[in-house]
Amino acid sequence: MSFMIYDRFQEEAIRWINEGHSVIVSAPTGAGKTAIAEHVIETCIAERRGVIYTAPIKALSNQKYRDFHKKYHDTIGILTGDVSINADAPVLIMTTEIFRNKVLDKPEELGKYSWIIFDEVHYIDNPERGTVWEESLIFLPEHMNILALSATIPNIGQFAQWIESIHKKAVKVVIETDRPVPLHFAYQCHNQVFDNLNNIRRTKSYKANTTNGLIKHVREKDELPCIYFVFGRKRAEYLANELYNFNFLTSHEQAEITNMYDGLLERFGLKNDKSAVRMQPLVERGIAFHHAGMLPTLKEVIERLFTSRLLKVIFTTETFALGINMPSRSVIFDELRKFYGTYVRNLKTRDFYQMAGRAGRRGIDSEGFVYTRINLGRTKLDEVRTVIYGKPEDVRSQFNASYATILNLYEKYQEDLFKIYPLSLHYFQTKAQQQSEATRLMGAKLKLLKEYGCIIDGALTMKGHFAKSVYGYELLLAELYGQGVFEELDEISLGVIAVSAVFEPRKNQRFPSGLSKNTLEVKSISEKIYFETRRKESRARIYPFSKMPYFHLAKAMECWLNGMAFQKILQFTDTDEGELIRYFRMAVQILREIKDTPISPELKTRISKALHYISRDVIDAEKQLREG
Repeated sequence: MSFMIYDRFQEEAIRWINEGHSVIVSAPTGAGKTAIAEHVIETCIAERRGVIYTAPIKALSNQKYRDFHKKYHDTIGILTGDVSINADAPVLIMTTEIFRNKVLDKPEELGKYSWIIFDEVHYIDNPERGTVWEESLIFLPEHMNILALSATIPNIGQFAQWIESIHKKAVKVVIETDRPVPLHFAYQCHNQVFDNLNNIRRTKSYKANTTNGLIKHVREKDELPCIYFVFGRKRAEYLANELYNFNFLTSHEQAEITNMYDGLLERFGLKNDKSAVRMQPLVERGIAFHHAGMLPTLKEVIERLFTSRLLKVIFTTETFALGINMPSRSVIFDELRKFYGTYVRNLKTRDFYQMAGRAGRRGIDSEGFVYTRINLGRTKLDEVRTVIYGKPEDVRSQFNASYATILNLYEKYQEDLFKIYPLSLHYFQTKAQQQSEATRLMGAKLKLLKEYGCIIDGALTMKGHFAKSVYGYELLLAELYGQGVFEELDEISLGVIAVSAVFEPRKNQRFPSGLSKNTLEVKSISEKIYFETRRKESRARIYPFSKMPYFHLAKAMECWLNGMAFQKILQFTDTDEGELIRYFRMAVQILREIKDTPISPELKTRISKALHYISRDVIDAEKQLREG
């Protein structure tokens, strides 16, 4: 085991862990929560006990696998749906979705694991995916202890009380409010930089803020490297290119980064990639951009350049802040407004500090610098104060049991499944009216599942067993199964339906022409099923509606399965290449889930072939991790 000097809150958490208690840690980004997780991992390895580490996004799971594998070697494995490496390892990293699925569907596989580490556990209040965390905690096996790591949240005590109430054992709360590297806040307004918000005055005419002016200021103050957060991919690229006339590197650094970049491109097969070639002139000046629309391998190259400290300014979207260990000396916010699922609003204070916390490198900087660009035409000074100096938001439950969860519960508890809801954080936090509505919603979903023939005479049918394994797409895929459609599909059609089930188009996204006859037939059947399902959900007041299948990537998937090169299939979609890879990998996960359901051996064989054809070249997530 490694020996190191711990901060007060780390020592406190480790003491409770050593005494066998579950622990929840609330601390600012960059405070050193990972050291506590590493203590659990090292203890479990030494004592030959298993530990699971869950993360909210695959990018973070992958990074943790790389970091931990470097440190703990073959004791580390990863399981994320599209990646399965060393899946029986004593230390297993997975997305929270995969853990939830195991807890509900295959709890016996968790017998050897004595600890579960939930990284970024405040994700429980994510409207789309928070239920996954809640279900994971509700159904956690009795023998497993919890280490939950969270950003600063005020109601961490309430959160711990809820876990104690359902598992009947103590949960110790450890809170740290101070950062080891304090933050200094400054503001760009009227194209000037202010150290104090109170010194900014509204005026009838003022100069527009310029990126170049602010970057010049940061450079002169010796506050590089800098992470510049923007809330749009195109904006990140535009601002990076706008900085082209700057050169942040000495001739020696320029030679070093060019060498490193060329070597990484060679290693990841990117020498002839257009995006990588376009990025090169920026990289040679110490500039880059990073967002979800890029090739995963190119993102990894940029991350490695940044950790080498040769990249001085990186323009990136917010996922760069989520647990990925990429600290810098300063952070800039392009603005304080972002899109929250359905509408644009001011940043949550918690989200602001998740990103701001990347400023200040522990052991290197005595202070981190955070700059906020303020456009008084869009954001009032009082709103800026609320975001930066307000109290972080409480974690609130977003519980909404999926059809798959209800089927898994029904299999174990039948009609008693309604006794599970009072164990939820939602029940713990809400009043009678909201509790009544949540119960009604579960009942409506159960009734619809019976109507669809997933449950007959108090037991799951074959269709029900199928549906309980395909989280998020249950009714559409179960109907395709129930109607015998899947058994008729070839490898190409299987890939098309999988990617269409997961795809979510942007506004005004282009639809491809020239779809094959088979695809048009599958599209027609799927849409008919969907609209009938939506009609029934609307009548039963079930919300949100099941996800609609979108066939915008069907042509690209057809061509990919027929062996076409990745750069060539891009002509059939206006989806960013990184997004296309993400959706194809999600299709892989769906097909793997279907393969584990009660289907014919012939269909299993066709799915295996489809998986083989899809998981090649840049789509092969395992290849990237193994080679990386």
